[in-house]
Amino acid sequence: MTSTLLTNVHDILSNESDKNCHLVQGNYQYYHYGCDGFDDRGWGCGYRTLQTLCSWLNLNHKNINRVPSIKEIQEILVELEDKPKNFLGSKQWIGSFEVCLVIDKLYDVPCKIVHVNKGDELEKITDILKLHFTSFGSPIMMGGDVDCSSKGVMGVTVSERNTSLLIVDPHYFGKEQSKEYLQNKDWVKWQPLNDFLSTSFYNLCLPQVKAKNQI
Repeated sequence: MTSTLLTNVHDILSNESDKNCHLVQGNYQYYHYGCDGFDDRGWGCGYRTLQTLCSWLNLNHKNINRVPSIKEIQEILVELEDKPKNFLGSKQWIGSFEVCLVIDKLYDVPCKIVHVNKGDELEKITDILKLHFTSFGSPIMMGGDVDCSSKGVMGVTVSERNTSLLIVDPHYFGKEQSKEYLQNKDWVKWQPLNDFLSTSFYNLCLPQVKAKNQI
């Protein structure tokens, strides 16, 4: 089923001619709830965002000929002793730190964790995000506490009025649809920074590797 996954679902919203728009470089597949026939609704969003990042790494860095399943991701985290054995087969969510561990294990790629204390302080990391997409071009995983919904960040656009992040949301559940459908339903969207929860902290995982076309 995963062979039918949509690729680069953000590109209908990208504006590469805008000098204030900084985007992911290279191709990736869009992983979301149930996309492989396994129903992970309500807890699997972190795994799905990790899978999206892994698909990018396969296509743009080192192809390990698979994207790890949720089961395999859990096995890796137990093997690394980050999680206890009863984590296997559980519905426990994962965040940006666990994503870093798995990417390092599978691809030998270090990740940078950027912590933001409150959503209304996201503006402070705008330059970090711009530099990341310019220097590396890899997709970013974003998670939080009150806002515990994992999401992929595929770009940042900066203007005097507002800064927005290009969000690819893994919470979609259903048959594969068009990019236009995902956009119309806000599964893929530009989200202004002031729309993020001011009461939530956020952790972002930035894989420190360049796309092949960036080297």
